[in-house]
Formats: sequence, structure tokens, C-alpha cells
Amino acid sequence: MFKVLIVEDEEMIRRGLRYTFDWLGSDCIVVDEAANGVEGLAKITELQPDIVIADVNMPLMDGITMIERSVDVATCSFIIVSGYDEFHLAQKAVHLGVSEYLLKPLEQEQLMAALERAKGQIELKKKYQFIKNNPNQLDEVLSATLMSVPTKASKYVGQMIAYIQQNYADKISIQDLVKLLGISSTYLNQKFKTETSYTFNEFLNRYRIQKAMDQLKTGEGKVYTIASDVGFKDYKYFISIFKKYVNLTPSQFQDKFNP
Repeated sequence: MFKVLIVEDEEMIRRGLRYTFDWLGSDCIVVDEAANGVEGLAKITELQPDIVIADVNMPLMDGITMIERSVDVATCSFIIVSGYDEFHLAQKAVHLGVSEYLLKPLEQEQLMAALERAKGQIELKKKYQFIKNNPNQLDEVLSATLMSVPTKASKYVGQMIAYIQQNYADKISIQDLVKLLGISSTYLNQKFKTETSYTFNEFLNRYRIQKAMDQLKTGEGKVYTIASDVGFKDYKYFISIFKKYVNLTPSQFQDKFNP
């Protein structure tokens, strides 16, 4: 699984991108978001994401400068987005090794294709780093072009995510996986947190909210019914979690897509 960081100063665009794109379908997970280049650089250093999606024009530090300063602190693949067709920025982005330069508004298919290219680029970068750091280990270097780099979810984390995808509408907890996998909850939560940056419950809530948003966009169904459909049996808790992540109530979100 590839870890993605979104760096965008416009909150509505940032939140919309985070919650309306099928990240898991692209074998990705959004580990965090940042509202400017300074914050973005700090999170790149801290979280070591595989892919960074960054706006060009941001306060405090622009996207190009952020990328320039991140070279020595992390190995990432970058996707640059901008509301302006500025050729000189595109040239500079290419010079910095940015995998893609996209114009707003982003289309789902456009972003999906860009992510595929970014994933290919980060795998090559990590293999190069392996070869660079192991020049005397000939056998390992020769097999590096075939080996899996550590961007895929581990066995247990993959099973945990699959379990959430299949059972999110029901009442589930990490204890279900303790019984299924025969592994302690402490180990599973630690492994999950390391690879995704979320606890099991945080990821479950975010996945449920994403599914609720998919239903709300259709304009069909009552909010309380949708809450129950995606696994929130406590309606007030659903409203609270939805507003926390989306910065809108479910009704406000539904109205934006169905005026």
C-alpha cells in the first residue's frame, strides 16, 4: 500500500480530494494532509510518504520550494497540481523529477493515471536506493529489480483492510481480527498504525465516512438511514465524526451535490 500526503491550501479542494477519491482502489492510503508548504515539508519529514500531491501556489512556501527542500529528508514521488497553466513551473517541476503536472479541476481518471505513474516512479526510486546502499551485496543487487519494495501492505495489515472493506456496515472491532488471525490486538494495532498512520478504529471510521459520502452524493435516502447502512448505529456519533472529517454536516454535504 502506497502512503499519500495531500498538500493544498484550499480546504474544500483538500478535503474533497481526500474523501471523494477511491484511494484503496488505487492501492493507496492518505496518511495526512497539509495546508501550506511549510506544514507539508514537516509532514514529509515526519511521515515519509511514498507519494505527495501538492499545489504549486500556497502561502508560506510554494510547492516547488517544498519539493526542493524535501530531497534530502525523504524519498517520494510528487504529483504537482495547479489552477494555472504556467509552463515555466511545469519545466521546473520536471527538472525536479516530479512524476506528473496536473491542472485543476482534477478528474478521477486523470488522477488515477497519475497515481499509477507515481507508484512506478517511487518503486524505481526505492530500488535505486537499495542498490546504492548495498553496492557490495551482488546477489541482492541483482535481485533488486524483481523484489518487492516496502510500499505494499504487509500480510496482516492487508487482511485487516480487507476485513474492514467487507464488513464495515456491521458492528466490528479489532477483537474480531484477534480471533481470526490469532494475533494480539496490541501487535495488530501497532502494525496497522506503522503502515497506515491510523489506528484500526480511526481507519474504520474514515472508511465508513467515505462510504456515507458516496451515498449522500446520489441524493437518495435519509441521512439517518445512510448512517446505519455504513455501520454507525449511533446517529449523533455519526454526525460528530462526519463533521470532524469533512467539516460539513451530512445534510450540508448532501445539499452541495444536490442543490
